Amino acid sequence: MMKLPMSVPDIDSTDEEAVLQVLRSGRLALGPRSVEFERAIAQYVGVREAIVVSSGTAALHLLIRALGIGPGDEVVVPSFTFAATANVVMYEGAVPVFADIEPETYCVDTDDIKAKLSERTKAILVVDVFGHPADWDSLERIAEHYGLPILDDACEALGAEYKGRKIGSYGRAAAFAFYPNKQITTGEGGVIVTNDAALAAVCRSLRNQGRSEMGPWLEHERLGFNYRMDEMSAALGLSQLRRIEQFLAKRDRVAHWYTERLKNVPGVRAPVVKPHVRMSWFVYVVTLEEGLDREPVMRVMEEQGIPTRAYFSPVHLQPYMRERFGYRGGELPVTESAARRTIALPFHNNLTLEEVEMVVDGLRRAVERVGSTRSGASKGSCIR
Repeated sequence: MMKLPMSVPDIDSTDEEAVLQVLRSGRLALGPRSVEFERAIAQYVGVREAIVVSSGTAALHLLIRALGIGPGDEVVVPSFTFAATANVVMYEGAVPVFADIEPETYCVDTDDIKAKLSERTKAILVVDVFGHPADWDSLERIAEHYGLPILDDACEALGAEYKGRKIGSYGRAAAFAFYPNKQITTGEGGVIVTNDAALAAVCRSLRNQGRSEMGPWLEHERLGFNYRMDEMSAALGLSQLRRIEQFLAKRDRVAHWYTERLKNVPGVRAPVVKPHVRMSWFVYVVTLEEGLDREPVMRVMEEQGIPTRAYFSPVHLQPYMRERFGYRGGELPVTESAARRTIALPFHNNLTLEEVEMVVDGLRRAVERVGSTRSGASKGSCIR
C-alpha cells in the first residue's frame, strides 16, 4: 500500500549550498547570515525590525516577557491553536483567558475577545489560523479603544495579506515560525517582526542571555535566554525566502485542487477563504458535518495509507489546562464543535494532482463508511 507523507519540506541544491557555505566558513553562530535573514524578513513583511530566534515559541515568549507581562496579569488568547500560544503566557506566570472563534475561518471571534477583557488584561494574542488572517480591522479598533497591545501569532501565516497589507505588519509585533511544514523552513526557528524599535532592542537582548548589544561581552543588563538562531538555520531561511512567492503559488495550486474535488464529497466542507485576504496555506483543513466525529474518519484514512492530523485539539481542554484552571468543556462552543470535526489532509508544495485525488477518494470512502455506521447505530437505538 502506498503511504503518503503528511508534509515534506521543499529543499533544493541552492539551500544545500547555502548551508555548506556556512559550514565551510567556520562561523556557525552570531554571524552575518542571521543579520541578512533579519533584513530580508523585515523587508518582505514591510516592517523596520526583525529578530531571528530559535523557534516560533521563543519569539512569542520574548514578546510576552518584553511587554512586562507577569503574575496576576491576563492575556486573551484563542483556544483553537497550537499549545504554545497559551503556554508562553503561563511561562511568565500570567493567565491565558480563552476566547471563542468564529465558525467560518476559525480565527478568533473579536466580539468574544471584548467579552473576555478585564481590568487585569494586559494584551491580546491573536492567531492567523492555518494562514488565514484574523479580522484586523476589528482588532485594531479594540486595541485603540481599550489601549491594549495586540500581538500576532502569525507562525502559520508567512506571506498572508489582509486587505493588501502583509500579515506581520499588524499589531504591536508578530511572530513567524519556520518548522519544516511551514511555508519556508530553517529546520527549527522563528522571528519577531515589529515597527517598535524599543521593543525590538529588548527582544534582541533577551534572546542572547540578556546581554546589551553595545555593552561588554559578558555584561548582562537583564535575565535572558539562549534563544539565538544559528548561522546554518539562518542561511537556509535566507535561501528559502528568496523562493517564498514560488512556494506560496505551489501551495495555492494544491489547495485549489483539493477545494475543487471536495465539492463532490458529501458531508465535508473545504476551508473558507474570505475575499479580502490572501491566504498563505500552512495546512489544508477540512470540516466534517455536525454529528460526524473525526476520530473514526481518521482511522479509516490511516487504514488506506493516508495520514491525517487533528487540527486542533482545544488548548483549554488539554489535561494540564483542565488540572490548572478547572475547564470541563462547554466553555467555548464553537471551538469545541470545530475541534471534533476538523481534519488536516496531506499537504505540501509538491503534492501531485494524482495524490490529491487519492486523498479525496480516501476521504470520501472514510466518510461514507463512518456515516453508514453512524446511521445504523442511530436506527438501532430507535428500535430499542
